[in-house]
Amino acid sequence: MLRFAAAVLAATAFAGLAEAKTLTVNPGGDAQEKLQTALLDARPGDTVELAAGRYELTDGLSLDVADVTVKGAGADKTVLSFKGQKSSGEGLLVTSDRVTLRDFAVEDTKGDGIKAKGTDQISFIGLRVEWTGGPKATNGAYGVYPVASTNVLIQRVTVKGASDAGIYVGQSKNIVVRDSTAAFNVAGIEIENSIGADVFANTSTHNAGGILVFDLPNLPQMGGHSTRVFDNQVVDNDTANFAPKGNIVANVPTGTGVMVMANRDVHVFANRIDGNQTAAVMLVSYTQKFDDKTYNPLPRDIAVHDNQIGRNGWSPQFEGGGLLAMLMGGTLPPVMWDGVTTYGDSGEVAHVRLSDGPVLNLHLAAPGQLKTAKPTKAATEGDAQPAEPRPVELPKRQADLGR
Repeated sequence: MLRFAAAVLAATAFAGLAEAKTLTVNPGGDAQEKLQTALLDARPGDTVELAAGRYELTDGLSLDVADVTVKGAGADKTVLSFKGQKSSGEGLLVTSDRVTLRDFAVEDTKGDGIKAKGTDQISFIGLRVEWTGGPKATNGAYGVYPVASTNVLIQRVTVKGASDAGIYVGQSKNIVVRDSTAAFNVAGIEIENSIGADVFANTSTHNAGGILVFDLPNLPQMGGHSTRVFDNQVVDNDTANFAPKGNIVANVPTGTGVMVMANRDVHVFANRIDGNQTAAVMLVSYTQKFDDKTYNPLPRDIAVHDNQIGRNGWSPQFEGGGLLAMLMGGTLPPVMWDGVTTYGDSGEVAHVRLSDGPVLNLHLAAPGQLKTAKPTKAATEGDAQPAEPRPVELPKRQADLGR
């Protein structure tokens, strides 16, 4: 009986594999209809193959079928151009599980480039998302944008020109961002309200801010934690902040290397951080008003160590930054912490271990209260180093994709 059941299962699996097909789409003609039809017609196991060429599109695309691969001929060979897009939505929206997007480009979307919402095992590999007119506040907010998703892989992705964050992962769990490049965005790479992220072997350059790890109030997933930022090149982030007014990232000073805000269990180590005029690493509290009683606005259990830090902090671009630099001898120290250690009645203490000194501690009495600053500079700052988060492990299927 057991042998019979095993044979039935094997036959079923083989039949499903045999039924998988490739739907090939070519540029030209009505590219919009051909491509969207292929995405609608795809079945689990299928590949939608985009031939080399330029696809002129007038509306966003969507995929809601699980176990589908959308594959182009290369990020510089298969180009989906949304320059003529009429709606203000994203270029491509994915809402299904176990989807792989690879080897194509998305250009000039009105809204976000590629968005995945509520998905499991979403993989972005070998993609390029770009606003070809350069940095502008009218560009889409996010380049690659998985949100409310689990098991996220972003590998060999390049994003340029996003008016919020080039590579953005929000309210998600179990995330790997590696071997990617973010340039000429407001924020290069941003991990927000997410749990369990490894961000490594990336280059973040010529953004306003290089790599951000944030937690914000009043969102469906709160309490972001356990992020490792390591082996990245965070260099020459010098593009003027062009975010639309009112956006959180509009407050990120131009020339910020790595910023951690209101998140916990974040380790920043073994990165090269150089050429960032405001600061190499900043640890700051969330300073805007909020009514979320579950929210802690302080960065907690943060470790910064063993980074290769070059010239940074020579012209800090925040209020009072110039005076502060002058008091510190002309430049800000490599690591700056607002120094707020407690908030509210929780009794939780914001432990840090900052070893890449000198370290500037502002000793603020509360988030944003700059008038209470009592700046000190020390070789190191904080308590014993908190335990490092465990490495992220993706499902085998995804891990094999990235090899």
